[in-house]
Amino acid sequence: MAETKTKVIRIIARLNVGGPAKHVAWLTAGLPKANYESLLVTGSVPDGEEDMTYFAESLGVAPVQIREMSREISPNDLVAVWKLLRLFLRERPDIVHTHTAKAGTVGRLAGFIYRWSTPGVFVGRSRACKFVHTYHGHVFHSYYGPFKTKVFLRIEKLLARAVTDRIFVVSEQQRDEINHRFGVGKTNQFRVVPLGLDLTTFKDSNSRRHLLRQELGVAEETLLIGIVGRLTEVKNHQLFLKAAARVSEQSLRSDVRFVVIGEGSLRQSLEAMARSLGLTDKVIFTGGRKDPENFYAALDVVALTSLNEGTPLTLIEAMANGRGVISTAVGGVVDLLGDEVEQRDGYKVCQRGISVPSGDVDAFAAGLMRLATDPGLRQLLAGKGLEFVSNHYGKDRLLADIVELYQELLRAKTSAVKSRSAEHSLQSRA
Repeated sequence: MAETKTKVIRIIARLNVGGPAKHVAWLTAGLPKANYESLLVTGSVPDGEEDMTYFAESLGVAPVQIREMSREISPNDLVAVWKLLRLFLRERPDIVHTHTAKAGTVGRLAGFIYRWSTPGVFVGRSRACKFVHTYHGHVFHSYYGPFKTKVFLRIEKLLARAVTDRIFVVSEQQRDEINHRFGVGKTNQFRVVPLGLDLTTFKDSNSRRHLLRQELGVAEETLLIGIVGRLTEVKNHQLFLKAAARVSEQSLRSDVRFVVIGEGSLRQSLEAMARSLGLTDKVIFTGGRKDPENFYAALDVVALTSLNEGTPLTLIEAMANGRGVISTAVGGVVDLLGDEVEQRDGYKVCQRGISVPSGDVDAFAAGLMRLATDPGLRQLLAGKGLEFVSNHYGKDRLLADIVELYQELLRAKTSAVKSRSAEHSLQSRA
């Protein structure tokens, strides 16, 4: 008799450009087909954001879309909960795994109803389905005002207590922040599952160095500093542009250019800001691109200026290409860059990149200047970063971690069922 496959429903609010979209696509496509049946459920991508459904489809994943599930809070959230509940009742999953804040909220609300909408409720028994939530980042600061943030935090605490069996985070730093600083969940609910990606995409990156440069009209010898990400408030591209202006004014090199790769609602205002800073001839806005294997290869330095992050895929991809990186010290970035080696001018040289306090323009500009004028340091940090990512952030390692943790959950589920059966047998004999 064939062994029954474990059915996993994976839910993400939207497949917009970013690490979470790639993460869920890799997991859905990569779980062993002999043992798992996976279904990816997504919401709608709002206007002004790029849709990465093409990436999932390129891996053979056909997402089920619930249009009412989107980033912003609205009455449509109730419709999304209802549709997810109907999906659970039809598919009868063994594991429901939610990713990102909105999917985590509506998915687990539907899950709570699903668990207890069974005749077993009259004897205190719920459905055996297990619920997992992954924090790729969090919305507990730098996204919303104090009142809304407090409401979201209370919701997360309630969902962690009422309907979440495991909470996955992408770094130790993130676990400390979410569990200890913000008080979400119990310590024994948490598991650290670092991101994983297809590193083969970036092999021989130097052979592709010329492609984007030729397209943009940037010479081979020009130092090209880039930032990759959605043009939204939390990414704080304003800091990048201000630091770029400082470097342009002070640099000993005249051949320094900057490139902003990504699309979003702030593009026009950021372009206006670049003009006001005198960067018209220094900064190039490429818009969104679907060729990371080419655009990282063209860069000498990759910057990140975010106010809040989980573990940013852009830094991992930059390291996988052997590029020097500089970032604000937020979220999982701290773990990614490693221990401090040297401190000067407000920034820290760490084992695998330069770390800067969030929002510090002077320190970020000083760190960028250091990388621009010290090729030996760039090469050293790039080599350390490439080695670290190659050893810790492969897709195969991610899949193995997830399978092991799912099996842990399923063993707990089986033990609970056996315990109930034994209890029922004893009661019958009595």
